[in-house]
Amino acid sequence: MLFLKNIYKKFGGLLAVNGTSFTVEKGTIKGLIGPNGAGKTTLFNIIAGMIAPSSGQIFLDGENITNLKPYELFNKGLLRTFQISQEFSTLTVRDNLLMVPSNQPGENLYYSWFSPFKVKQFEKEIQKKADEVIQFLELENVSSELAKNLSGGQKKLLELGRTMMVDAKIVFLDEVGAGVNRTLLNKIGDLILKLNRDKGYTFCMIEHDMEFISRLCKSVTVMAEGSVLAEGSVNEIKNNDEVIEAYLGKQNNKNGKKV
Repeated sequence: MLFLKNIYKKFGGLLAVNGTSFTVEKGTIKGLIGPNGAGKTTLFNIIAGMIAPSSGQIFLDGENITNLKPYELFNKGLLRTFQISQEFSTLTVRDNLLMVPSNQPGENLYYSWFSPFKVKQFEKEIQKKADEVIQFLELENVSSELAKNLSGGQKKLLELGRTMMVDAKIVFLDEVGAGVNRTLLNKIGDLILKLNRDKGYTFCMIEHDMEFISRLCKSVTVMAEGSVLAEGSVNEIKNNDEVIEAYLGKQNNKNGKKV
């Protein structure tokens, strides 16, 4: 589904991404790991159109999407979440979801004046969709709560829910487990697996929690110093000497705990 070819990104004299190439297969959950400063989030920002690569190409379903803007990628079904949640803090959970679909007829003055039925029909459909998402995420008890009052884990659930409001082809999750307690993290993991299994969602996720990665991802890419260091299954990665030295440390973390 996604193919990155020789992506480079320079910030002045700093080479943040150094010739990175990798693929994300349709219907999979791909893990992207590496030490702090490895270039993971920079790579996500390039894929999501937030910054332009210095060179290289990105393909989505065979289409060259290099240098497209975030809203253009959104309309093609490429979405991302953030390590620090980016919710509309003064809107309710439900309203946060209702904001997501683009090109809503109610935003068009012509339809508002001359085709109010179309506006009402669309609003009815997205309200139904929002209710389904809230139920799926088990957020019914906070659906009318302002987003700023949610816990860190609930905000991550809300970000996941916003990707469900449109027909996402691929979703990039940036440290969905950051600041989330283990119980809620397990729930988020269950939901990601369910979206992947039952609805065919494709995910690529940055994560430092190896237990979480081990549970969700069959394929993992390891970055170090802006480059791809290794790729393979979780077990292959854990037993790769270069990864052990660069990321896991001198001692192999056999139990897969957070490092």
